[in-house]
Amino acid sequence: MFILTGLNHRFALLPIPDSIVWGAVGVYLLGYALYTEVLRENIYLSRIIEVTEGQQLISTGLYSIVRHPMYSSTLLMFLSMPLILGSPLSFLVMLAYLPIIHLRIKNEEKILEKGLAGYVEYKRVVKYKIVPYLW
Repeated sequence: MFILTGLNHRFALLPIPDSIVWGAVGVYLLGYALYTEVLRENIYLSRIIEVTEGQQLISTGLYSIVRHPMYSSTLLMFLSMPLILGSPLSFLVMLAYLPIIHLRIKNEEKILEKGLAGYVEYKRVVKYKIVPYLW
């Protein structure tokens, strides 16, 4: 992504209007704010998909809207970053994040269903994984 961004800037391949750049800045800041809220709400966050001893289900705050608000926030940040940097080509590359995150969530939910008490019921209550009313 960063290589394409540099090439796009160096050779002025596909410029992006300032209005789109500033809109993307707003989306990025929203994603960052959501990310910080997720960090505040969920003390069990980890880069490794696991259920730790004593871990409890979080179902309040952002977790009452979508099951994976951290991925929601990173989706906003990762897809807005190429536009902030002025590279529509890099935006296309970052769309590869969608299938990657889909597979990670699929795996994570299997682990949580097996190891985290109440997760199956939580899935029935909170139907959306990342985007309310859509995904």
